[in-house]
Amino acid sequence: MEGAKQPHPANLLWNPENVKDVAEAVGITNLPEESVRCLAQDVEYRIGQVLVEAMRFMRAARRTTLTIHDLTQALKVLDADPLYGYDTTRPLRYGEASLGPGQPLFYIEDEEVDFEKLINAPLPKVPRDATFTAHWLAIEGVQPAIPQNPTTSESRSQELLPKPGAANPALAALAGNDNLSFRPAVKHMISTELILYFDKIQNALLDTNPDDEVARLREAALESVRSDPGIQQLLPYFVSYIANQITHHLDDSFCLRQMMELTTALIANPTLFIDPYATSLCQSALTCLLGRKLGGADYSGTDQVKESYELRELAASLVGQIARKFSKSNAQLRPKLVRTCLKHFLDPDKPLAAHYGAILGVSSVGGPEAVRVIALPSLKSYGDLVLEPIFQKNQNDQGEANFVLKAILKVVLTLSDLPVPPVSRFDAGSLRETKQRVVEFLGKRIGEEVITKLDSPQLFEDILSAVPLGST
Repeated sequence: MEGAKQPHPANLLWNPENVKDVAEAVGITNLPEESVRCLAQDVEYRIGQVLVEAMRFMRAARRTTLTIHDLTQALKVLDADPLYGYDTTRPLRYGEASLGPGQPLFYIEDEEVDFEKLINAPLPKVPRDATFTAHWLAIEGVQPAIPQNPTTSESRSQELLPKPGAANPALAALAGNDNLSFRPAVKHMISTELILYFDKIQNALLDTNPDDEVARLREAALESVRSDPGIQQLLPYFVSYIANQITHHLDDSFCLRQMMELTTALIANPTLFIDPYATSLCQSALTCLLGRKLGGADYSGTDQVKESYELRELAASLVGQIARKFSKSNAQLRPKLVRTCLKHFLDPDKPLAAHYGAILGVSSVGGPEAVRVIALPSLKSYGDLVLEPIFQKNQNDQGEANFVLKAILKVVLTLSDLPVPPVSRFDAGSLRETKQRVVEFLGKRIGEEVITKLDSPQLFEDILSAVPLGST
């Protein structure tokens, strides 16, 4: 500061002698010492207040150097007149001049300009005048062939070029650009506490130690995710973490189950806005529901097979929860999930484990009505083409076929939740005729299982209500 003197060796950081100099400049010669001290204290407090506000602007701008612009903004916030004449993008350089022993004077150094060099320097190029023009980007959805719009060949070639921001590395590799670094357009900043919380949750969930204390810590971590209201910023990280763990650990039943539990906890948290991530969570759950092989590499033990089918049941329940909770914000989510599950169920090339998860997924997502309208008419062809050859040839995978039969019986049993039709399209007849119709409709293998293990006349009528009109 111009005219500032060295601090006086006292408790004050601001030298009271500067106050006396200002008072003498305005005509006050005999200022009491107590008044000088009070004014020096007030000046010191005001300068500190301005510096604190200026440093807030500096941190908000992600800078470590305090500028004149920060001080000007701080003075405006404090309702004080800003300083004029010092607004520059470069830091000010102060020089020191001595007026006598112990009285240095600080001043702003002026840059010396050589007029001869300035006059002889070449003139800068004259900038072009700004011009504006208008053209049609598209007319009724059709892009006109004008010079301003790219041609079809140019647009196709540009698709293979790397785009800034969220570019696709695969497309860049196809274009021959292998040594490219992709950086997100916006850097997501989260606090150190949330990063530590995220690491603790990961470590607790994937700890395979059978100790009871570890199990309690795992449950506490899931309960925290289920109820903590301050983890909205971590939601995209949790979604990405679940997808990566499922993709790279399909042979680890424990890891897959923990990821399903974590997804269930995220959905159960009432303070999280998960609607934009519902599709991504469905993809992870569908992998555990319809995957060809889940669990250990040998897949020969009974316990591993049981764990795999229990995992598919958990995934089916989770997919159903997602479909019911987010069907309002995403009207196409539920039909897409039902179609995906039905497609896997009717594909004979898929393994029986995938059929097991698919039929449970149809029931969990679509409910009893989807089972009645979509699943039941397909059971006869499924039993004839898939199940019957397995049981006739006494193959080794009869155990998995029995799992699928149990899943089909479980799905058929959900028809009892439908309201009873007021008038049956079939005459009462005898119970034997009703059972015969059920066998004809569902096929021999599945129909006999339903008749034997689900002996309910009302359920038989509910099944027969799915028979298409005009069929016998």
